[in-house]
Amino acid sequence: MNTSPHPDTNFAAGGSAPDSMAPDTGKPGFGIYLHWPFCAAKCPYCDFNSHVRHAGIDQQAYVSAFQQEIAAMRLLSGPQVVTSIFFGGGTPSLMSPDTVGAILDAVRAAWVVPEGIEITLEANPSSVEAGRFRGYRQAGVNRVSMGVQALNDADLKRLGRLHDRAEALKAIGLARDIFPRMSFDLIYARPDQTADAWASELEEAISLAADHLSLYQLTIEEGTPFYGLHKAGKLIVPDGELSAELYELTRQVCERHGLPAYEVSNHARPGAESRHNLTYWRYGDYAGIGPGAHGRLSTKAGKIATATERTPEQWLKLVAENGHGMIETSELSATEQADELLLMGLRLREGIDLKRWRALSGRDLDRDRTDFLIHHGMIEQMGTDRIRCTPAGMLVLDAVVADLAI
Repeated sequence: MNTSPHPDTNFAAGGSAPDSMAPDTGKPGFGIYLHWPFCAAKCPYCDFNSHVRHAGIDQQAYVSAFQQEIAAMRLLSGPQVVTSIFFGGGTPSLMSPDTVGAILDAVRAAWVVPEGIEITLEANPSSVEAGRFRGYRQAGVNRVSMGVQALNDADLKRLGRLHDRAEALKAIGLARDIFPRMSFDLIYARPDQTADAWASELEEAISLAADHLSLYQLTIEEGTPFYGLHKAGKLIVPDGELSAELYELTRQVCERHGLPAYEVSNHARPGAESRHNLTYWRYGDYAGIGPGAHGRLSTKAGKIATATERTPEQWLKLVAENGHGMIETSELSATEQADELLLMGLRLREGIDLKRWRALSGRDLDRDRTDFLIHHGMIEQMGTDRIRCTPAGMLVLDAVVADLAI
């Protein structure tokens, strides 16, 4: 087992960024995903597993449950060298620094965690203050990803965010001062948004960003308040043509400023890509821990998909009874793994390694379908053993994947 430091250790610990994205070696790494499911309020567009608990949270009880589930995941995964850790949610910045530190200590006790690997925590500007940020940094967090979502007060209010523009700017400034690496999210294709307004907002975002931006088109998800409003005609979002224009504009502006898209919605200076997300998209293994977390683990029996109970209180109960909150541990067939590799890998600008896909699937991609997609400008071949989506193909990624997977 390789226990050497992660190749980007110096950068993750605060050194200078490498000149280019770490190459796809076919060994994507082993990530740890930790889901903190609580939010101060539920955003009207959000369909993530997040819950509001006005009575407060017994963080120590959740620390104990995380410790138990981490131990259970270690039994499944066996010994591993961790290449990234990610606290997602929900709103992990509602956790105390002591809670973050205790959970990280449990991860370090279970697996080998080299010094300086990427450790990310998601934060909302409304739950940020300097003391807490410094506490996270002291606990070992070296990258923060903030849910800013918009840089004007009207849209922030419409999106149901609890912070305003001033709080967002303050949080971005604090993050840049305290953490070696920082990213923030924006949502575009918002109601009434024009291309000119988005271009101006994006230029400002790039001027504030350190090295990474996540830029997502607003999607109307079933079961959210926005879904009901949209269905009733009370929420009008940009049509397909304008959405495509905004996507292309996003790609062009970011590339012009040295933050090319390395994934459908993620932009970074070369070398500053999210190591943890690359593990997902390159179809690596990761342990999903906490309420509603999903994982992919390679075991002696084969690659398995794991899922935990979504409701926090029920998850706590299951952990107390069983030592973990897992409700699914299903073995993935070779075909399922190949399809997942295709689905994840084609999100990346680098595309997928066809040798790895063939090794999983036991076959070649259908030549007629591949040629059809190439002819229509949806995918392109790079050398003999790699394909990727074109920018046009990224707009209809689900359809491209479905066509290739058949």
